[in-house]
Amino acid sequence: MSRSGGSGRGAVGRVARTAAAVVVIGVIGGCSSPHAPGRSDERERSYCTGLGAWQDARRAADGSAEAAGDAALAAAKVLDREGLDHDGSHVLRDTAAAVGGDAGAESRVVSYCDATGFETLVG
Repeated sequence: MSRSGGSGRGAVGRVARTAAAVVVIGVIGGCSSPHAPGRSDERERSYCTGLGAWQDARRAADGSAEAAGDAALAAAKVLDREGLDHDGSHVLRDTAAAVGGDAGAESRVVSYCDATGFETLVG
């Protein structure tokens, strides 16, 4: 049986996007060969996707922001572990601060996504 319509449709979509970001981050985070060609782009895209999902969830205030924030932090840990911060950025520290409510840190991690070419994934 399928469900259609209803006011919960937007919340379901946000939860689905958040869940998809968690799965993508988990799969990418568990792979080996950290410096294979194209891997940094995959990891940066994954991070920016997770960050964008967290921003959407936070704005929606539907209870999914904590899980989305955890997923963004997991992706930031992968970037940190593999040395994919750019120009002295501190993605892991700034992501943790952003998820904790620091607007300046959020601006810095959004700038990171801009610099890596994934500006359309964040808001």
